[in-house]
Parts: sequence; structure tokens; C-alpha cells
Amino acid sequence: MENVPLLVTELQDTQLLARRIRMQALTMVTRAKASHIGSALSIADILAVLYGQALRVSAAAPRHPDRDRFILSKGHACVAVYAALAETGFIDPAMLDSYGTDGSALMAHISHKVSGVEFSTGALGHGLPFGTGKALAAKRQAKAWRTVVLTSDGEWGEGSNWEAALFAAHHQLDNLVCIIDYNKLQSLGTVNDTLRLEPFHAKFEAFGWAVREVDGHDHQALASALAAKPWEMGKPRMLIAHTTKGKGVSFMENKVEWHYRNPTPELLDVALAEILTTGKMDQPDA
Repeated sequence: MENVPLLVTELQDTQLLARRIRMQALTMVTRAKASHIGSALSIADILAVLYGQALRVSAAAPRHPDRDRFILSKGHACVAVYAALAETGFIDPAMLDSYGTDGSALMAHISHKVSGVEFSTGALGHGLPFGTGKALAAKRQAKAWRTVVLTSDGEWGEGSNWEAALFAAHHQLDNLVCIIDYNKLQSLGTVNDTLRLEPFHAKFEAFGWAVREVDGHDHQALASALAAKPWEMGKPRMLIAHTTKGKGVSFMENKVEWHYRNPTPELLDVALAEILTTGKMDQPDA
């Protein structure tokens, strides 16, 4: 796609971007006394690789007709996407201060009124059906752009997702990528206790998808899986990303209460210091 460059091209930059996303998300949620920080932290690495390497998008031309379409189906984790958009030039970082306030475009579930956001989501199970329609439209118009949808694991209890999975395979939508944030926790408990999904991998293969599983915090593995070339011609891609809810903040990791709980200013300081310390340890000269 001409004149629509990748935003970041070095793997080390995506590591930095992920840390910035986590820090911005934590700050927004604390300031607004909002929820869903655990869900936002679990997808920070996925978003960093998407916006830093994999997506063909440009802040200079956010509505370019040949852009890739990214859809956050788990709309409650919007602070992570807002942070990614601010860090990569789609929106003014000063806008983040207004998150969750009356009249702000940065609503508590993701809104298409924000530059770089394709679709508003809140109720779960809508992102993949919408994305499947986008992918079909691109196929019928012989367009090269891809549709990438990021879902939660818990929302695979929604029948609309399974209908979309059947539809995508039937229409051979190999321009469609679905990523599952498989952190194995949802609002009030574990996914396994709420509605068991396993054998997850085998189910998607049976539906006619090309399926891979990766560590959802491994940037190199994510970048490889999200490269432009289809894994199998004629098959949509399902990337099961094994993640940790609350990733990056030790007292939030794998704790279901951080689906709804918000940090105090004191806990925010602890969390930010922990992320900064981890980032320094990642540096080659540390």
C-alpha cells in the first residue's frame, strides 16, 4: 500500500510501546476510577505488535481506503487501544486525560468516533461478525487489505461468534485474522468454570480455520504469526494467544478482582514503578 508506512519497524520499539500502553492505561483507569484494567494489560503486547509492526495503517491517513481494519471486539479493554493510538500519532495524547468523563470521545467502551477506531463495541460477540463482513467485502472487491479482530476468551460463549466462524470458513476468508486474548479469566471467575471452551484449538480446526497458538506476550512469536501472508490459502486465521490477565503488574496478574477494581493513586505509583523497572531490566546494557 503506497504512502501508508508501518509505524514502527524495530522489535525493540514494540517492547517500549507495550510498556507505554500499560502505563497510559493504568493512569487513565485510575484517574477515571474506571474498570477493566486487567483486560487492558493482557492485550498490551498484542496491540504493540499490531500497531508497531503488523497493521498496515497510518496516523497521517487514518481512513486510507487500503488500510488494514482492526476491530477490538472486547470493547471494555478500550484504554489499551486509546493508549496505542495516542502513542502512535492517531490522537493527541492530551485526549487521554478526558477518558471516561462526560462528553469525552474516549468512552468507557471503544468508540468509532475516535480517529483510528473502526467500530464501536461493548456488548460482546459483535466484533467478529462485523469483521467477517468487512473481510467478505474486501474479497468481493479484490482488495488487498486485511481485517484483524481481537476477541476475549469469555465472549466465545456468544453464539454469534460461532456463526461468524462458520461463515468465514465457508467463504474462504483468508484475509481475516481473529486473535483470542486467552487469559482464562472473565468477569467473576475462570473461563473454565463459567463455560468450558476446550478443546479450543480442535474446535476451530473442525470449523475450517487455520489455527496457531502462541505466548501472547512474546513479541517475536506474535509478529511472525501476524505477518501478512496467510498460513493456509483459503482459510481464515485463528491465533489463540495465551496471556496473563493484569500482565506487567505483579499484584494484578491472574487476579479476577482487577476486572472491575480500579487502582488507588498509591497503587498506581507502585504499578508504574514496577513497569519502569522491568523496562530497564530489558535493556541490553542493564
